[in-house]
Amino acid sequence: MSDTAKNAPVIDAAEILEGILKWVEEESPSHDPDAVNRMADHVEESMAALGLDIDRKPGTDGFGDILTVRTPWGGDGPGILVLSHIDTVHALGTKEGPNMIRREGDKVYGPGIYDMKAGAYIAYYAMRHLIRQGKETALPVTFMYIPEEEVGSPTSREMIKEAGKANKYVLVTEPAREGGKIVTARKGRLQYEIKITGRPAHAGSRHIDGRNAIKEMAHQILKIEALTDYETGVSCSVGTIEGGTFNNVVPQECVITVDIRVPDMETGDEIMAIFEGLEAVDPDCSLEVTGGVDRPAYEKFDGIAKLFDQAKEIAVEIGFDLQDMKTGGGSDGNFTGALGIPTLDGLGADGKGAHTHDEFIYYSSLEDRAKLMLGLFEALD
Repeated sequence: MSDTAKNAPVIDAAEILEGILKWVEEESPSHDPDAVNRMADHVEESMAALGLDIDRKPGTDGFGDILTVRTPWGGDGPGILVLSHIDTVHALGTKEGPNMIRREGDKVYGPGIYDMKAGAYIAYYAMRHLIRQGKETALPVTFMYIPEEEVGSPTSREMIKEAGKANKYVLVTEPAREGGKIVTARKGRLQYEIKITGRPAHAGSRHIDGRNAIKEMAHQILKIEALTDYETGVSCSVGTIEGGTFNNVVPQECVITVDIRVPDMETGDEIMAIFEGLEAVDPDCSLEVTGGVDRPAYEKFDGIAKLFDQAKEIAVEIGFDLQDMKTGGGSDGNFTGALGIPTLDGLGADGKGAHTHDEFIYYSSLEDRAKLMLGLFEALD
């Protein structure tokens, strides 16, 4: 073996974990723009050190900045878009208490480590490894770091769509699923808020004059939950409910939020028609519906199938069998996949417990996932 070969950089799981934990230490809940921007500072500094081009757009509507990084090579043509989000669902201080950063055998715990700081770091590490080897990709690579994916990407979704249209492939660093599977199709997500307005009254002396908004909402909740059909892949979940002021007052208002997952947008249109047609059972109550499509569904079309086949071949060369799946969870990949852009999702670390205080990654997955990402960077043209 030559001295050059001996000194060539290697993909090192311990080195990857060290970097991941630095990113996990920088807690970044979606609704804390200062915290998310501190995380963006960290990513920007790391990417700038690689000599990549930085573009950072100030956050709006109370969210953090949108950071875009691009390789200086490859020209201005369509290339590879890497989507990562740097916000998490966890409050500041989670790393000190509910989910302390720690390693227990093959499991490494921490807030947001699985969803999705490990995946975001792995993509950065793969690019750093490629640059350390003195290589360039055949296509330009653009990294987008999203500040509010966990709340639906309200300020970044249009940028994501435009970036997707400008690129040939999209790689999403959301966590791997069910033992390392990547995602090649996702259900769509609809979100609604329903408000019932009734008539307030004294619950004792003038109960007859009241029109109970919570009672009316109970009728609507039963209708909505009955739309769930596991055979067709539809799930409807009333997630929050608020109503009433005092125990002795017939409640005037009640508000619920609803999360619906649909297997395709044809089914989504049918569900939306049902929501738009909801009417109050009590004619003295009014019903107001707001909402619609949050993330469109997409299927494994030919472009995704071909991209997955390339990833599967790379995995064989690495030494593992890569499987794919469809999932009900949403991601920014929904936007690009629904536009017909070949999108591979779930390229992050394997693990479990997303959005919980038991969130962890498997240390043993880090080397293979980094090699897979590197292989995609090198193979796509």
